[in-house]
Amino acid sequence: MSGDVSDKKRLISITKGNLGNNHIYLSGHHDFFPKQCYGGSNKKKKIGKELNLIVEGLNEPVKTDIGINGSNGKPRNFFRNRKWVRRFFEKHEIREGDVIAIERVDKFKYRIYPFESKNVREGADIPDHWPEINPKKPTAIDLFAGCGGMSLGFEMAGFRILLGVDKNTSSLRTFERNHRGAVTLDADLANLSSSVINEKIGKESVDVIIGGPPCQGVSLSGPRRLSDPRNNLFMSFARITEGLNPKAFVLENVPGLFSLFKGELIQAIVKEFETIGYVVFYALLNAAAYGVPQTRKRIFLVGLRNSKQKFRFPPATHSQIGSLLRENEESYVTCESALSDLPTLNGTVGAEEQDYFSDPKNKYQERMREGCSKVYNHIGTKHTERVRQIIALVPEGGNYKDLPNEYRNTRNFHVAWTRYHSKKPAPTIDTGHRHHFHYKFNRVPTVRENARLQSFPDRFIFYGNKGEQNRQAGNAVPPLLASALADEVLKCL
Repeated sequence: MSGDVSDKKRLISITKGNLGNNHIYLSGHHDFFPKQCYGGSNKKKKIGKELNLIVEGLNEPVKTDIGINGSNGKPRNFFRNRKWVRRFFEKHEIREGDVIAIERVDKFKYRIYPFESKNVREGADIPDHWPEINPKKPTAIDLFAGCGGMSLGFEMAGFRILLGVDKNTSSLRTFERNHRGAVTLDADLANLSSSVINEKIGKESVDVIIGGPPCQGVSLSGPRRLSDPRNNLFMSFARITEGLNPKAFVLENVPGLFSLFKGELIQAIVKEFETIGYVVFYALLNAAAYGVPQTRKRIFLVGLRNSKQKFRFPPATHSQIGSLLRENEESYVTCESALSDLPTLNGTVGAEEQDYFSDPKNKYQERMREGCSKVYNHIGTKHTERVRQIIALVPEGGNYKDLPNEYRNTRNFHVAWTRYHSKKPAPTIDTGHRHHFHYKFNRVPTVRENARLQSFPDRFIFYGNKGEQNRQAGNAVPPLLASALADEVLKCL
């Protein structure tokens, strides 16, 4: 959460990097401060006009300015002289995911105080202008939440996430750490009642239910049986929807849902929702068309309760490279555009926290780095020398078919030994099976690289072991795609 609340107030989410480096990340908020307050790269050069910060919990005002990066002339993303930040964090027990508010008092005077922190949660006085900063938002709960990619997209569109339901402990930990204010429920939806959900969320009403039932039951990559118990989870989703009676629902799944069992399954799903009072619309969407650097295709079903409205799926914002772009469209975001500022990991597997390889090189990288000053979840894989040699033989965009005969049959299914192409979006990423490789380096992508290809911002931290993190990132709905869809849902509420 980092945003433009008004011309007088801003909210900034605190990341692990902020806590480790004692700073408040100002990227995206440089327009909030007068130009005169920006000064030279260090005190020996001309500094900016003094800012007077009234920091809640500190006895004296903080006097500071904002530096200019000497190498590129751009404003730095932090206040100068940051020793006070550590005291502020400690005073209010600020932790990862908490939110602080910066409020303009006059041109060079600002207040800084915790907006959502441990002390606020446990009964400290709420500022008088809390309602103005935190207007009532539509609510959503996420069934089959995973790490919360769809939830993040809905948050980006202005929704407040109340609850995430899943059976995977590490996924729920990631969800909880990245969706502050939401609660989690470790449960099997087949055995879950809407009354349990109501108990969990208290007096809150649910405007929208979102979720993507496990796709293995309908996936083209596995055995397909209409009787597969996983397919019954669609009906469990409908049962919960009937019990909570939201204004709308959004259900995501693989393209095979369209044609599998000669269309019987999707027709049964639509009929079930129509029976409980929803008008259902569905479409196949390509994530690349919404600014995600991945040609991931998924079917979305949107239901509106007792509505005469016609739901309109979001128009594409991006088109294939080389095609004639329509008005207001951009070219697809490519693998290189998505990843080239991350550490290369040449000769190393990296560390839990790393510096970026370079300044952001494009709008996508700038967007991914908002609210984050370090790189997390970017640990490489130790391949054997033989595997590295085989990967090195695969050209950009190639796969096992490009290998010499002696290696071709080591993995001979259609995605085996696939190297990404730097000038194209990635194909649908796998979930850690090590079938896809970096467009330039002879290794599988890291969790952070997969997260970038899914459009997760760098401030979104994954938890669990590396295999669990890869599955969380790979199984998620890309947040930018979810956000585009959520914008259209919001119009129908």
